[in-house]
Amino acid sequence: MIVVTGATGNVGRPLVKALVAAGEQVTAVSRAVSETDVPAGVRQLRADVADPERLKPALDGADALFLLTSGDFTLAGGDVHGALDAARAGGVRRVVLLSSQGVGTLRHPPAYEEAVKQSGLEWTVLRPGGFASNAFLWGDAVRATRTVAAPFGDVALPVIDPDDIAAVAALTLRDAGHDGATYVLTGPDPVSPRQQAAAIGDAIGEPVGFVEQSEEEARTQMLAFMPEQVVEATLAILGSPTPDEQRVSPDAERVLGRPPRPFAEWAARNAAAFK
Repeated sequence: MIVVTGATGNVGRPLVKALVAAGEQVTAVSRAVSETDVPAGVRQLRADVADPERLKPALDGADALFLLTSGDFTLAGGDVHGALDAARAGGVRRVVLLSSQGVGTLRHPPAYEEAVKQSGLEWTVLRPGGFASNAFLWGDAVRATRTVAAPFGDVALPVIDPDDIAAVAALTLRDAGHDGATYVLTGPDPVSPRQQAAAIGDAIGEPVGFVEQSEEEARTQMLAFMPEQVVEATLAILGSPTPDEQRVSPDAERVLGRPPRPFAEWAARNAAAFK
């Protein structure tokens, strides 16, 4: 049995599907999960990493755990030791942590990675860069006005398709050969916001214009739905990325045996969200 926390999110949802397709038994854990969120036959549990007691029924007798923490849990200084203790007590042998590239570039604290590495379990850490699915935030504007507004229009980053993160996670959960590994996950090429807008236009078959925001305009917009410290860190990455944050990592291709998918392929697959 493999337990997937955050099972209804951008990574959790395709991860559950990939594991089921591989013939694994899966327990999908989320704060809000319904039968429509997971494939038939998947065990479901409403629980949260912040509440290890509620996690215990999912973890008892499980072999592996995909550990994903929510943004609000992280901002509140949440502690994953309780979830890891419950996993170990339930017989879990392996944990795969969805971390962040920002840990390696020193923008984010390493506490969760350190907890996993000291847990006594076999472990693998995944450090993805920016998600291609962040472009969903432009959906309303593209549908209404066929425009994308974003700052730093020509700063390119190798964003990764969440389905590729899920594919890597599925392999590392099932294969002990990844024990002790930390993988930085990026897309195959850096792509700028302006280029992303053009790719969305190609996907929907209509031109999508690009409007470059000032940093302050972007900050004001982002503060409406993101905490200030997350906004500032995000703007720093988008506007002044380090060489490591702009570099394409070979890790996804090494694990998957194929190149990660480009942004244009993600846009084509999700074109309906922008029409």
